Formats: sequence, structure tokens, C-alpha cells
Amino acid sequence: MAIPWLMALKVIPWGDVIEHAPTVLRAARKLMDRQSSQPPGQAGTPATQTPVSQVPSLGELKNALIAAQGQIDLQAQTQRELTETLAELAEQNARLVSAVDVLQLRTRLLMWGAAAMLVWLVVLTWWA
Repeated sequence: MAIPWLMALKVIPWGDVIEHAPTVLRAARKLMDRQSSQPPGQAGTPATQTPVSQVPSLGELKNALIAAQGQIDLQAQTQRELTETLAELAEQNARLVSAVDVLQLRTRLLMWGAAAMLVWLVVLTWWA
């Protein structure tokens, strides 16, 4: 069962992942900063004209406004949470990339050590 995982890890372009990890992290931080600097409830919809017979009462307008403000606040909170999640994922990705770098270095050192041990064993058996 370990063989498919090894094959999958070899297929992943780790160089590209490592190369783009800082970019993803910076973009996530910019998005989080931009979300925190925007005041909630910004709406840019233009007002439309309705016939006088269809004009709602003041109470209906107030209730609709309260409901709309609640939805806007909920969406703003959801967007902030999603932005924070994205930033956390980007940071985890950066940590994962650094861990992969360390593991690659350790693997290279282990391979060199194993090769040196093999050469040492061959020399020992040849001289004995």
C-alpha cells in the first residue's frame, strides 16, 4: 500500500509547489488585510424607481432593511472566516513545503551515508 503513495508523491511537481508557496502565502495575507480593512455592509446598488401603487410602507421598508443588513453582516462574517481559513491553509502549505525540503535533505544524506557504508563493506570484504 505504500507504493501507490510513493508513486503519487513522485508525480507531484514539488519544485513548482515550493516555488509558488510564498506567492500563495502573500496573496492570502493581502486578501486577509483587504478584508479586515473594508467596513462591513458596503453596497453599491443604484436605486430604482417604482410606481407609486407598489411603494411599500415605512414599516415594511424598515423590516426589509433590517433583514438585508442581517444578511450582509452574515455574509461579511462568512467571508472573513473563509479568508482566515485560506490564510491558515497557505501558512500550512508553506510549513509543509519547508518540511518537504528538510525531508529531501535528510533523504539525500541517508542515501550518501548508505552509499558510503556500501563502499566500506565492499572494501572490507575485498581486503579480508
